Amino acid sequence: MNIGAHISIAGGLPAGRHGIQNAPERASVLGCEIMQIFTRSPRGGKAPELTKEIVSEFKILNTRYQILDTYIHTPYYINFASLENRIRYGSVSVVRDELERGSLIGAKYVMTHLGSAKGMTHDESIQKVIEMLQKTLENYTGKTKLLLENSAGAGEIIGSSLLDLKTIIDGVGNSAIAGICLDTQHSFASGYDWRDFKKTITRIDQELGLKNIKLIHANDSLTDFDSKRDRHEHIGDGKIGKVAFQNIVAFAEKNNIDMILETEHDAVEKDIELLKSFRDNK
Repeated sequence: MNIGAHISIAGGLPAGRHGIQNAPERASVLGCEIMQIFTRSPRGGKAPELTKEIVSEFKILNTRYQILDTYIHTPYYINFASLENRIRYGSVSVVRDELERGSLIGAKYVMTHLGSAKGMTHDESIQKVIEMLQKTLENYTGKTKLLLENSAGAGEIIGSSLLDLKTIIDGVGNSAIAGICLDTQHSFASGYDWRDFKKTITRIDQELGLKNIKLIHANDSLTDFDSKRDRHEHIGDGKIGKVAFQNIVAFAEKNNIDMILETEHDAVEKDIELLKSFRDNK
């Protein structure tokens, strides 16, 4: 398994060049073996074009800086269960486009949140998400696969329950969904207590199946267990703690699951070093 972080693609290039070319060197400086990026603004707007020249340079730089895999996070505004057709179908369009862009640049996975169930019953929202994901993946033949990310559980956000994610994956019935990206902070905030590792991993296996975990977002939690709040903290400085992350890293290594940090860049390099120490110094 390999360890990396979310890397900004913003700024630093001459006008007219795409920001993904910023990422490999930045990732390498932080000690990343893999990286996660946005390929467009996470808050909206048209996606920058990925020309053949851009794609070629990006791949060359990944090789130069020894970045083994790239993961793409979809924008924040995705909502497959919106009551507004414009938002639902816009989400379909954007996630499909990210998969196509991922296939162009050689990304392994695109990961996405699913949105909010406001105005629907729980069962209605799950069925709507299944329907929209089926539309997203219709006739898709690219190499980049889709991951669904669990949520922290605030309000009516979909995906805090791993049972729901399993229901959605099974309901879509498309092998283009590889499984889930399991965020440690989101799961802790939604009632999965990593401090009792054996009990939690058994529960996850029962609800989801461990084979469906394809990537881990490694984030400690600023907020208490079962808080329903999405607040990341540096590894060992939060409520989950170092001992739990030693167990999580051991699990990830045993199952060959990569880990991506989404902690603040003021100390993400130290987080990367710490996770590597758990992996390498047995």
